[in-house]
Amino acid sequence: MSEQAGQKRETWGSRIGFILSAAGFSIGLGNIWRFPYLTGTYGGGAFLLVYVLICILIGFPLFTAEIGLGRKIKRTPIVGIREYTGGKTTPANLIGWVGCIACIILMAYYMVIIGWMFAYAVESLKGAFHGATPDSTKAMFGELMKNPVKMAGYTLFVVFTLGITVTQGVKDGVERTCKFLLPILGIMLIVLAVNSVMMKPAVEGGKTALDGLKWYLTPDFSKLSWEAVLAALGQAFFSIGIGIATAVVYGSYLGDDSDLPMDSFWVISMDTGFAIVAGVVVFPALFCYGMDPTSGFGLVFEALPVIFGQMPGGTIWGAMFFILAALAGFTSGIGYLEAPAASFAEYFKVSRKASTWGVLLVMFLLGIPAILSLNPDPANTWAAYKIMGRDIFNFFDHLSGDIMMPLCAILVALYLSFDWKFENYRDDCNLGAKGFIRIPGWISLFVSYCIPLALIVILYRGL
Repeated sequence: MSEQAGQKRETWGSRIGFILSAAGFSIGLGNIWRFPYLTGTYGGGAFLLVYVLICILIGFPLFTAEIGLGRKIKRTPIVGIREYTGGKTTPANLIGWVGCIACIILMAYYMVIIGWMFAYAVESLKGAFHGATPDSTKAMFGELMKNPVKMAGYTLFVVFTLGITVTQGVKDGVERTCKFLLPILGIMLIVLAVNSVMMKPAVEGGKTALDGLKWYLTPDFSKLSWEAVLAALGQAFFSIGIGIATAVVYGSYLGDDSDLPMDSFWVISMDTGFAIVAGVVVFPALFCYGMDPTSGFGLVFEALPVIFGQMPGGTIWGAMFFILAALAGFTSGIGYLEAPAASFAEYFKVSRKASTWGVLLVMFLLGIPAILSLNPDPANTWAAYKIMGRDIFNFFDHLSGDIMMPLCAILVALYLSFDWKFENYRDDCNLGAKGFIRIPGWISLFVSYCIPLALIVILYRGL
C-alpha cells in the first residue's frame, strides 16, 4: 500500500530546518572540489566575480521558481505537474522525469567521489601524505583508481548511510541530519580558512598567503573568456542544484506562509559564501607552498596532499579537509536521493523505504561500470570503452551536468514564461513574503526571455 494513503503529507519541521536542508543540498563537492579548480583554471578573481553575478541574476530567480513550483503543486513534480495541468501531456510533464533521471545518473559517479574523500581522510590519518611530492600524490590517486574493490567499498558505505538517512523521512531524516551537519561544516570551513591565511611561506622569500588571496580576489579581466563565463554558468547550476528536481520536491513540503524569496536568498547566499570561503582555504595554501593553482581536476587530490604533508599538523588538517569535503558531498547526496526516492514513491504508490533502497540500488549498479572505467590499466576493457569520446565515469558527469540539468532548467524556464506566466510566478512566490527580498516586476523580460536563452546556450555548449 502507498505510504501516502490515508496519511497527511510530510512537511518541514521548521523554517530553519528547511533553509539548512536546502542549503545542505546546494553545498557539496561543487563548492569544495569543483569551484576551486574551475577558479584556478579560469584565472581567479574574474571568474569569481562572474560566478557571483550569475548566482544572483540567474540562480536566484530559477531556484525560487523551482521551490515555488513545488509549493504550488504540493506534490512531487512527476505527479504534481500532471495533476496541475489537468492530466494534459505537456513539455512541463517532463520536468520531474528529466530531473529525477539526472539525479540518478549524477549520483552514479557522485557517490564514488564522496567515497574518494572518505578514503583520503583515512589516508591522511594514516600519515600517507607525509613527505608527499606531486609525483607521489599523482601515483597515490592512480593506485586508488586501480583498486575498484576499495572504491566500491567506500561507495557502499556512502550508499548505506544515505539510505538510512532518507528512509527516516523529511523531518527525522533529511532535516535532522542537515541541521546537525551544516553548522559543523561551517565551523570546519572557517577553521581551515583561518589556518590557510595564517600560513607562512614554505621557503624564505617565497610567495605568501596574502599573495594567494590577492590572486584569488582581484579580478583580471584579461583572463576572462566566453569559455570562462559558460563554465561559471555551469558551476552555478551544479552548485545551487538547479534543473535537478530536488528544489521542486523540497518546495512541495512547504506551507503557503513560507517566505520563499527570503529563504531562497539565504540558501543561495550560504551556498555562494561556502564556495568563496573554500577558495580562501585552497589558494593561500597553494601559493605558500609554491603549487600551481591551475592544476585543474587534480587540485584537491594531487596538489593539496603535498601541502598537508609538509605543513605542521598536516595529518590532522588534511583529514579535517577531506572529512569536510565528504560531509558536504553527503548533504548534497541526501537531496539528489530525496528527489527520485520521493517522486517514485508517489508515482508508483510504494513506500518511501522501498523507493529509496530501489533507487540506491540502481545508482550503485550504474556506479560499478563508472568505477571500473577509471582503472588506467591498459588491459582494462572498461577504460577502453568510450561514449561520445568519454569514459563511462566522465560520460555520466557530462550527461547529467551538461545536458540533462540544463534541459530540465529550460523546461522550468519555459513553463514559467509561457504556462505559469511571469505575473503569476511573481505573485505565487511572493505569497507569504515578509522580508525585504521579493520577486520584483521589473525583471519580467529578463526572466522570461534572457534566462531561457542563457540556458539554451549552456545546453548547446554541452552538446
